[in-house]
Order: sequence, then C-alpha cells, then structure tokens
Amino acid sequence: MVSNSVLLRLFDFVRVKNTFLFLVILIVSHGSLANKKEPAKKIMIHNATEIKAGADNIESYLPLLKNKKIGVVTNQTGILSDKTHLVDFLLSKNCKIKTIFAPEHGFRGTADAGEHVIDGKDPKTGLPIISLYGDNKKPKSEQLIGIDILVFDLQDVGVRFYTYLSTLHYVMEACAENNIPLIILDRPNPNGNIVDGPILEKEFTSFVGMHPVPVLYGMTIGEYGQMINGEKWLKNGARCKLTVIPCMNYNRKMSYSLPIKPSPNLPNDQAIKLYGSLCLFEGTNVSVGRGTEKQFQIYGSPFLPKSDFSFVPKPNFGSKEPLYKDQICYGEDLSAVAKVNLLELKWLLKAYKETTDKSKFFNPFFTKLTGTNKLQQQIEAGTSEDEIRKSWKKGLEEFKERRKKYLIY
Repeated sequence: MVSNSVLLRLFDFVRVKNTFLFLVILIVSHGSLANKKEPAKKIMIHNATEIKAGADNIESYLPLLKNKKIGVVTNQTGILSDKTHLVDFLLSKNCKIKTIFAPEHGFRGTADAGEHVIDGKDPKTGLPIISLYGDNKKPKSEQLIGIDILVFDLQDVGVRFYTYLSTLHYVMEACAENNIPLIILDRPNPNGNIVDGPILEKEFTSFVGMHPVPVLYGMTIGEYGQMINGEKWLKNGARCKLTVIPCMNYNRKMSYSLPIKPSPNLPNDQAIKLYGSLCLFEGTNVSVGRGTEKQFQIYGSPFLPKSDFSFVPKPNFGSKEPLYKDQICYGEDLSAVAKVNLLELKWLLKAYKETTDKSKFFNPFFTKLTGTNKLQQQIEAGTSEDEIRKSWKKGLEEFKERRKKYLIY
C-alpha cells in the first residue's frame, strides 16, 4: 500500500511539471503568433557560389548582340558559372563573332608578365586573335572594320597597376573614335572593399597606371569603365557608348573567390589579396616569388639577412626567367598571413631597413607602380608608416567622394 503522503507528493510533482510544460508551450506559441503578425527580417548570407558575374546575366546582353558582328575582348577568365567560355557560349547561341582581342598574358592567359604577345588564331574556334599587349595596345581602326559592337569580359583584381584597366581604357577610346558601342560584362572585384594607397599623379602616367586613382580603388571593372567615361579620361574627353551588364547577388562587402586564376602569377586567393602590397617589390631588388609555387605570397632577396625562410627561384609556368634564378633568397613566407584589408607597407619598410645596400634597393619602376615619387622619398627619409598614411588621407577622401556616382553595388 502507498501512503497518502506519498500520493500527495507525487500529485504535486506532476502538477508542477505540467505547469512548466504548459508555460513552455505558451511561450513558443506566442512567438509563432508574433511572427505571423510581424514577419522577422531575413538575413541573407551570400557566398561566392551564389554570386553571378555579368556573363551569367544572359537575358540582359544576348538581345543586344542579335544580328550584330561582334568583337570580344577577353581571356581565360571570361567564363560563365558552368565553366563555359564566353566565346564558346556566344557561338552556341549563333552570335557572329568576328574577332577576339586579347590583353596581357594572351587569350589563354599563359604568357609571362610583360611578355610580347603576338596575333594569331584560336585553334578551337578558328577565330582570329589580335593582341592588345605589346606595340598594339589600342585596337586600330582597320582592326575594327566590320565590327558592330564590342564585348569586354576580363576579370580584374582591383589594383591600379594590373594592366586590364589600361586595356579597358584603350578599348573604350577606340570604340569612341570609331562609333562602336561597348558592352562590359561586369565581374566582382576580389579586393572590392578596399580603397587605399597614394593617388597616381599625372606625370607618372604609364600602362601600369593611367588614371588619378589610388593603388586599391574598390570598384568593379564595370564601375571603373563608367568612371573613365564620366571623368572624361579618354583622349580629347571623348565618351564611349557604354553598357554595363551588372553582376547578380553581389555587393562589394562580400568575399569573392575567383573561379580561375586571372594571370599566371596569381594562383590563388591569398596571392590576389597580397598582390597590391607585394607588387610594390617589383620596383625594388626584392623577389615576390616568381619562379616558385608561391608567387605574390612570399618575398625575399640575396641582399636580406639570412633567416629561417628562404627560396630559390627556378623557371616555371609563370616565369621563364625569374629574378634571382638559382640564387638563395631570404625573406618571409606570407602564404598563411591573416587577410589583408589595406595596402600593407610593413614588409616593404622592413625589407628596406634590412637590405645590405639601400642605394640599390629601388629601381625606376617603383615610381610607375606607386604613381608618385613621394613614397620612395618618404621611405628613404625614414618617415613612419603612420605619417605616410596620413599623407594619403586627403587624396583618398576626395577620390571616394568622386567615385560615388559611378558605383553600381
């Protein structure tokens, strides 16, 4: 027999337990009802697989090409999300491509940096290829005869001295002079959230820097094309008949991993992130790892102190004659360094401080890359990094204000 006191305690336990369950159910139900009355805001989390480049925005540009004779400015980066090359896709849609125009590194993206690229024929399609790198940086009028419209599709990396911007400038200028419309199929900028570095000064204009913008300018190539037009940077202030086909599901704060390397010596995301900072070494006697498997992820030279890290450049796919071929270079491995969100100067300043002969550190290419002679002067004078950055502040603020009207994303 169970005593009455035991039964009472059991009843109290069940009663309390049921009350607790009832309260839980009530709270959950109230939350559901509240959501029905006022839906919560959805937080959309995007990743690189959801972002679509302009080439995938097919309905926006395919009608513009109907019954037109087309010239295409592209290379190996001109692909759709299914990895189909733009040229092959357009041909499959019965578009009439007349000529392919190729930038630095060639149509297939296999030429070394600075290597002279010659005209040729695409073995797959039989289409003629005209090089826009070397002596012929701007399409000639005779090369545009019979072309009704040009399509531009190149993956940029958001750094001023990456020469695809200069190719865009000359293509726009040729289109303006020959009354040919241009369509830019836009692509995300993997450094799209960074605006940093010195503004290029006019007297240092070259093919590795044609416009008064910072080293990292935080714009897609489509936005940049609009800025070229709007700021009247083309010869004689000409304007190109420009249409930008935007990316989909993209904003500049998103991280973006390129589906294919944009050039032989930018093999991965880390190299692309470090490119703006480490490419400044190309104007010095320091190697950036050409001739290794970690291009633009390491730096070093025979003139830096011996350290735990070293490498020996050898001819490879990205560089047939790398700087310091077969010589031991000491420096740093940055392949695992945390994400860079600015134009990083600390490695450059450290290398200059530690080099054995400072008089041989810089070469004339440095001022072309930086777009000014001030940075070299500041480094040689021992100016602190903070003071160097302060000297950029006014120019960066003015540039950010100027670029606002050209932003799409």
